Amino acid sequence: MYKKTVLNNGLRVVTHDVKDRQSVALGIWLGVGGRYEQDRVKGIAHFMEHIVFKGSRNYSCAKIKESVEGVGGALNAFTSEEQTCYYAKFPFKYTESTFDVLSDMAFFPRISPKDIEKEKGVIIEELKMYHDLPQYYVIELLDELLWPGHPLGKSLAGTEESVSSLQKRDLTEFHRIHYNPLNTVVVGCGRISHHKFVGAVKRKLGLLPQSQKIQFVQANTTQNQPRSRFFRKDIEQMHLALGVLGYDYHHKDKYIVALLNTILGGNMSSRLFVEVREKRGLAYSISSYCKPMHDTGAFCVRAGVDNQKIVQAVELIFKELVKIRRSSVSSGEFIRAKDYLLGQLLLGLEDTMDHMLWLGEGVIACNEIKTLKGIIAEFEKIKPSDIKRVANDLFRENRLNLSIVGPVSDQQEKQLKDLLV
Repeated sequence: MYKKTVLNNGLRVVTHDVKDRQSVALGIWLGVGGRYEQDRVKGIAHFMEHIVFKGSRNYSCAKIKESVEGVGGALNAFTSEEQTCYYAKFPFKYTESTFDVLSDMAFFPRISPKDIEKEKGVIIEELKMYHDLPQYYVIELLDELLWPGHPLGKSLAGTEESVSSLQKRDLTEFHRIHYNPLNTVVVGCGRISHHKFVGAVKRKLGLLPQSQKIQFVQANTTQNQPRSRFFRKDIEQMHLALGVLGYDYHHKDKYIVALLNTILGGNMSSRLFVEVREKRGLAYSISSYCKPMHDTGAFCVRAGVDNQKIVQAVELIFKELVKIRRSSVSSGEFIRAKDYLLGQLLLGLEDTMDHMLWLGEGVIACNEIKTLKGIIAEFEKIKPSDIKRVANDLFRENRLNLSIVGPVSDQQEKQLKDLLV
């Protein structure tokens, strides 16, 4: 059973008690990420995620890690376009002590100029690493095409220039504004007492002062012609990313998009995997994914393709997009995709960490607690004809965006651009 308590300062606490588990997964979720940044401090949300691990009011850098890993646990964090999460998984009897560590580093970090300067070097090397990995860089280029000139279309980790210019005052002010109780959800899944856990959260964070949350810049979701971006790099495999603007978290057809994604590229039975890899051997890896956000979203296909067959592969992907727009999905394929999606969700919810991440994202993004029963009911409403309808809405020719990283020849570039017209 899911339980939720809102403290007097607005901080939300959500738990799911699973009595037969020996573990607990905790997450401290903040509703802030890369899209809340100005160009001058681009990458600051990701930088903050790094810097809090350097030490806090009550714990040194070494003590943070030892306190969790020393009892058999593991801790980590991530930053996305709209969220930051600090999380840990550990044996259940260490719930209060682990929460104390996570909350201390998140809300009472020791932001020292010395640590800032050291971490600048670490993050700049991280930027270089992702730039050198074509399977990641091609997604960055696609984001630029989907949201040109907008924070969503710029590197989440920032640039070497923006990271190098960050100062203590920038981080302190960013933390003060965004790390506030109105913008926070604390989630626990596993063998956990809601009443006891709320008490621990209240003692530690109940007196945190509120501050007004800064709003993000709205995304432009209009596109009237296809866009492309080619980054020439002498590598052994061409990497492509094809994307269209998709649906936000609150869209009425968000569950239909999830099903469409499963049918097109969500597993090894999907159309793209079968047609591009199995039947024609054009790619080793090919998949699709959907990325919903507050006011926009994206539906993307990514693949690693033989250098000489990039045009053939892109042409085949386009054909599959046209096919799903024009032809109805068979009842057998529809049922298999739905059973796969719900089965994967059910299996994921057996793990305390996956359950915490699923629950936390729902609350921080939409302020709603989803249940498996409720989601099954939503999928039961979907008909095969809905797949075709949504595919026609998403995959319009004038809304296609294609990015490629690899040794693209002039002829290949011309052929690919011609395919987009």
